[in-house]
Amino acid sequence: MSTIQEIEAAIERLPAADRDAFEARLIARRCGIDALDSGEYRELLASLDEAEREIDSGRASVQMISDKESRGVLESSLVVTK
Repeated sequence: MSTIQEIEAAIERLPAADRDAFEARLIARRCGIDALDSGEYRELLASLDEAEREIDSGRASVQMISDKESRGVLESSLVVTK
């Protein structure tokens, strides 16, 4: 396979579950933690640390929500409410 069209055609032939897993992997590479530079990564960790402190102190709470339309890309997410 050497052209985008050939790759797209091969992806279309995959079973739905494999196609969804492949899509999730591409999104994670493009938009996930691996895509962050070192400054962005440190900023994310600092933000998570702050959220954890707010939850632990009772200034915020966590609510679990499900995303059933995500096709496996995002199974659930956490919402911090103050």
